[in-house]
Amino acid sequence: MHSPRTRSLERFRLDGLRALITGAGRGLGKACAVALADAGAEVVIMSRTASELENLRDQIKNDGGKAEIAVCNAANADQINEIIPDLGRLDILVNNAGTNIPEAFTEVSAANFDAIMNLNVRGAFLMAQAVVKEMLKRGHGGSIINMSSQMGHVGAPNRTVYCASKHAIEGLTKAMGVELAPKGIRVNSVGPTFIETPLTKPFFDNAEFAKDTLARIPLAKLGQVEDVADAVVYLASPAAGMVTGGSLLVDGGWTAR
Repeated sequence: MHSPRTRSLERFRLDGLRALITGAGRGLGKACAVALADAGAEVVIMSRTASELENLRDQIKNDGGKAEIAVCNAANADQINEIIPDLGRLDILVNNAGTNIPEAFTEVSAANFDAIMNLNVRGAFLMAQAVVKEMLKRGHGGSIINMSSQMGHVGAPNRTVYCASKHAIEGLTKAMGVELAPKGIRVNSVGPTFIETPLTKPFFDNAEFAKDTLARIPLAKLGQVEDVADAVVYLASPAAGMVTGGSLLVDGGWTAR
């Protein structure tokens, strides 16, 4: 007989579930794919770059996991609507693909505004919509996890468009969570602080920026991709069965000030 503690830990397992992770070729998406596979999920890893996906697929399989590849531009509606129905059952979506172009508010071009909003908001919306349609068609519940940011809860200089896009994701998450709850589909967001990834590394080459950023994090350290991936596993799992329409902040206390 299992002890209560063992049963509790088993609620974090994802055996028999199938998860799609967008932007999975590197950084947070890659870490989420590895963590979900480690927890027992069969993962479908998606990005625009086949070579990165192939390397990740091989890594996951070598570690005893199950993975397959889906090459897709997560901002392209035609590609999304063509590929998602062909992927079969999906129980979990990690809506992770995103971008940022830090610049002063008065310097933001229409092209950069469109690039950020098209991927971070429109693409995320369309990806979730396509996956939810398939969940409903197959008549099963699931978990949608939108990758947000602490910047979906606060403001910051040189990040007006990024903040706007992540605040939009927070609103989308709440509304989806309420609307889809009767269908057994949970929707949550994860809000990381600055995480050490290839995307953020150039920012921290600036010593003044690095010092200021660490001073704003009460835990006084940058996050690691595993910190975010573990939060995603929790929200995907039966352990989070009563959690929907919320945001799990992995921000070291940034937004608590």
